[in-house]
Amino acid sequence: MVILIACTALAVWIYLLTARGGFWMAAVRDEGGPPVERWPKVTAVIPARDEAEGVGETIGSLLRQDYRGEFSIVLVDDQSTDSTADVARRTAEEASAADRLTIISGATLPQGWTGKLWAMKQGIDHARDGDPTFLLLTDADIVYERDALSRLVAKAQGEDLALTSWMVKLRCESFAERALIPAFIFFFEMLYPFDWVRRRDSSTAAAAGGCMLVRRKALTAAGGIESIRGALIDDCALAARMKEQGPIWLGLTERARSTRAYPDFDAVRRMVARSGYAQLRYSPVLLAGTVLGMGVIYVAPVLLALFGHGFAQTAGWLAWAAMAIAFQPVLRFYGLSALWGPLLPAIALAYMAFTLDSAYQNARGQGGLWKGRVQANATETR
Repeated sequence: MVILIACTALAVWIYLLTARGGFWMAAVRDEGGPPVERWPKVTAVIPARDEAEGVGETIGSLLRQDYRGEFSIVLVDDQSTDSTADVARRTAEEASAADRLTIISGATLPQGWTGKLWAMKQGIDHARDGDPTFLLLTDADIVYERDALSRLVAKAQGEDLALTSWMVKLRCESFAERALIPAFIFFFEMLYPFDWVRRRDSSTAAAAGGCMLVRRKALTAAGGIESIRGALIDDCALAARMKEQGPIWLGLTERARSTRAYPDFDAVRRMVARSGYAQLRYSPVLLAGTVLGMGVIYVAPVLLALFGHGFAQTAGWLAWAAMAIAFQPVLRFYGLSALWGPLLPAIALAYMAFTLDSAYQNARGQGGLWKGRVQANATETR
C-alpha cells in the first residue's frame, strides 16, 4: 500500500510537470497585441459594495488611461453602507472627468441572483445604450497602469477574442498573503492551465473576475450575464459561456494589481470558503475525493520522505522536490524567496482546511457569505 501511494504521488507530479499545459511555469503573460487602426468604444462596468477604501484608486487609474478611443465608466453602487459613491464621484471631479463617470444606485437583489452579478447586469444594461464594442468588467479594488486598456483592446482586436482576461497581481505584503496568495495562483493555474484556456481546440475555460474585457455582442449572444446569474465562481462560468462564442484568453500581468488586503489567515480563509465548496459543485463525494487527492499529492510525499524506507522514501523525496520546483515561477513572479517552495505541502493543508470550512459553512446555511449576503446555491435558495 505504501509503495502504491508513493508511485501514485510521484506519477501525479510527473504528469503535472510534463503534461498539464506547463501551468507551473506561469509563462502566459500579458503581451499586448498588434497596432490598432481604429480604437473601439469601451465602457468599464464596476460593481461596488462597501468599497470606499479602494474605489478611488480604481476610478483614478481608469480615468488616467492613455486609451485613444472613447472610454467611459459605469459604477453600480450596490446598496453600500459606506461612502463608496461619494469617493468615486469626488475622484472623477478632482480629475476633471465627471462627465466620464456614471454612478447608478443598485436596485434590491432579486431572487436567483448573486449580488455581484446583479450589480454587473444593471451596469451592463446602462452601458448598452451607448453601444460600446467592449465592456471592461472590473472590480472596485483593481488599479491599472496607464497603458492597460490599450493593451487589452489591442490583444482582443488582434486575435478576435470574445473575452480577454488578466489575472491581476494580488496584494502580497502581510505574512498571511506571502504564505497563501502565490499558492492561490498556483492552484488556479493547475485547475485551469492558461495555455489550455487560450487554445481553441480545448474545452478548458476560465477568467479572472477582477479584469475581464468582454466583446459586448458576444456576451449578448451567450445569453448575457443573466445566463450565469446564480454562479458564485462567476468569472469561470462567464468564460465557459464566452468560449462558446469565440476564443478567449487569460494570462498573468503586472500592469494591474489588486489593493484588497488579506491581513491575516482568517481573511484568506473567508475568501476561499466563500466559493471553495461551489467549485466542487456542492458535492460531498467530490469533497471527499479532493481531500483524499490532496493528501496523496501533497502530504504523502513529505511523510514518505521523512519516515519511509527504500523506494517509497526515494519517491517521496522526488515528489516533494518536484512540487517545490514547480512552485518557483509563481514565487518569482511575486518576488518571494525560493524557500517557500518546500513549504507547499503545509500551504496545501491550509487550503484543504479552508475547503472543508467552505463545506461546513454551506451546511450551516452560511455558504457564499460575502459582505453580509449568503449566496451559495442562489438560484435554488434565494
